[in-house]
Amino acid sequence: MTVKEKDLKYIAGTYNRFPVVLTHGKGSAVFDESGKEYIDMGSGIAVTSFGIADSEWQKAVCEQSAKLQHTSNLYYTEPCVALAELLCKKTGMSKVFFSNSGAEANECAIKVARKYSAEKKGNDCYTIVTLKNSFHGRTLTTLSATGQEHYHELYQPLTGGFVSIDVDFDEFIKVASEAKIAGVMFECIQGEGGVKNIDKTFLKQITDYAHENDIPVIVDEVQTGNGRTGKLYCYMNYEITPDIISTAKGLAGGLPLGATMLSDKVKDVLSFGDHGSTFGANPVCCAAAISILNRIDEDLLVNIREKSKYIFDEFSNAKGIEDISGIGLMIGLKTKKDAAQVVKECMEKGVLCLTAKDRVRLLPALNIPFDKLKTAVEIIKSVL
Repeated sequence: MTVKEKDLKYIAGTYNRFPVVLTHGKGSAVFDESGKEYIDMGSGIAVTSFGIADSEWQKAVCEQSAKLQHTSNLYYTEPCVALAELLCKKTGMSKVFFSNSGAEANECAIKVARKYSAEKKGNDCYTIVTLKNSFHGRTLTTLSATGQEHYHELYQPLTGGFVSIDVDFDEFIKVASEAKIAGVMFECIQGEGGVKNIDKTFLKQITDYAHENDIPVIVDEVQTGNGRTGKLYCYMNYEITPDIISTAKGLAGGLPLGATMLSDKVKDVLSFGDHGSTFGANPVCCAAAISILNRIDEDLLVNIREKSKYIFDEFSNAKGIEDISGIGLMIGLKTKKDAAQVVKECMEKGVLCLTAKDRVRLLPALNIPFDKLKTAVEIIKSVL
């Protein structure tokens, strides 16, 4: 049996995979079982921050795996502490909880906001306000937070206490007048919602209101974080200050690691036994993340912004493009041709892209070489 046939036989049918079996790669080049080369413009959905088999990442992972691959959180380990310190110093946050994924990072964020608000304002203060078209994960609670009804249909009843609103401050104020709000939660760019940039004025308004009324502000940086938008975290492109930051995906460069960063305001909300994770802060994953974060410096961020400008310039006036959205190297192309068809034809020509709703989504490695980027852009333009 082939890999595809065994996949069909033995793996739950939750993924509509592209018809390609990838076997190996280096940097932004990946190869299939026939030896065909592709330029990777998806990075495993914004995960392989420095590409495939990055040598510095590989070294950090191999060295740590030869020391301790796992201990659980019953013991102290140096990589866990070093990564937490690095995240706090780079963001101004005060403490970190480590998990394995973006959904878990968001679960923790929701727990912190609700516990904080219940202790301050009473047990009836539990409503979390999110945005329509958002995506916060696939657990029952993060699905409840997700503002897209089609994700809810199969899994009723969902966790209560969530209200999703339009990007409309008046609507937010109406909800605030009707419910006791325990937190506001949003992505600055809605990735799975179609690479949709959220209005800066609106985010400033709801953040200011939340701070004035002692409501924790959660920024979901699962996809937008770790250098993806030309800043270390996307909220840094906005005039807002979160109380809680969730992130994952590109944090460990290809290994599963989520982080929930807590400001001074909420840093001590979780106490002994309130939350936990067996694999969270796995020392190999933490070592990988340290190797990633240490290289996301201002020189790299400037380079990301330069590459972003190049992509925006190339596609802004390109034939077959109706609109371009996103920031940094998180880009959505509204194409006249069906997005899935564009991705299919690009794959045939050796470029791997993604979709997000009706858009072609580009999430290349942060350090993709300019020559590969230019080749990929020209191929995509030819398909359009």
